[in-house]
Amino acid sequence: MPPQTRGTALRHRLAELRGPAVPAKALDARALAALAANPGCRRRAILDGAGVDKTALAGALGAPSAFGQSQFALTRGNAFEAKVKADGGAELLRLVRKHLDPGAAPDETAESAESAERAAAVPNLSAIGPEGRTARTALALREAVEAGGWSLFDHPMLALEVAGSPAFLEPDAVVVHPDGSWTVVEIKSFPMLDGSADPAKVGAAARQAAVYVLALEKVAARLTPAPRVRHDVLLVCPKDFSNLPTARAVDVRRQRAVTARQLDRLTRIEDIADALPEGTCFAPDLPAEQLAQAVDAVPATYAPECLSACELAFHCRQRSRAGDEVTALGRAVRAELGGLTTVEDVLSAARGETGDPDDPAVAALRRAAALRAEALRGAVCP
Repeated sequence: MPPQTRGTALRHRLAELRGPAVPAKALDARALAALAANPGCRRRAILDGAGVDKTALAGALGAPSAFGQSQFALTRGNAFEAKVKADGGAELLRLVRKHLDPGAAPDETAESAESAERAAAVPNLSAIGPEGRTARTALALREAVEAGGWSLFDHPMLALEVAGSPAFLEPDAVVVHPDGSWTVVEIKSFPMLDGSADPAKVGAAARQAAVYVLALEKVAARLTPAPRVRHDVLLVCPKDFSNLPTARAVDVRRQRAVTARQLDRLTRIEDIADALPEGTCFAPDLPAEQLAQAVDAVPATYAPECLSACELAFHCRQRSRAGDEVTALGRAVRAELGGLTTVEDVLSAARGETGDPDDPAVAALRRAAALRAEALRGAVCP
């Protein structure tokens, strides 16, 4: 089948899975970073690839999740981003120069700063549809490199192929430096206190920015010569307890490498779709029993970490516990247990009832059980 025909057939199939009357939910960098962190989960791969609203699906299944930002946090984040980008992004460009390109920073005088701000181009990236915006962004990036100087791209549109299906991504900003290199800018509403922020939140922002870096590299590779996509991204946050912006450079080389490797491991979406029973549909208006059957038809790889990254985590946790799966205990425990896939298998092996004694996992379990029994005897008998 020609690639174009195959692509059309896949889009039609994904629309059937989503529900013909249900609009697709865009796959953003946050979702891609979470998907890359758990590449073995076919359930998330097909739901995200089909554009299924997992929040609505979880509610329809009777297992709603509190995952995601509150409306207050979204409003606060939007207001802070607008402040950072006010006046043509003058403050944002100052932070970029200070933290990533100090050699190109202007003198700290009003006149030189205003002159530098006027020299920064802010291209118009409007176009019809995500494909049009992606093409417009790529053209504007090439023009910015050819023109030289500073350019600020406000919410450009990038594309990245994930498991054979395109995902359209929208970073907060991309800056083109006078040397032609490109920098991703992430604007977050969590504070930096005395120059430091919550490591967990910084790590999540770094993983999200790494997805944008990967997508930018795809654009750069199509230009000759290929511009350099910087692996130091700029993280902009409120300073202390104020609403004033501050920033720090974050090296995302490790996150970029991990994300690229994990995304490459994802099973192609059409392979997952082809393995589903005919008539499978994830439309949230279907009866809960029918939805549960459709969701359970796709293998999942649940881990406790999913609770902070996936809207379906509560449903998958219920199913994992009901199936007595050791994945509910965490990835680290699962990796140590080898071929033992259920809690009952683990307990049986520890009691010496089943399992190969030469299996390192079985031997460790039996040793641990013996030590526990010995400790309990010592606690009971003086």
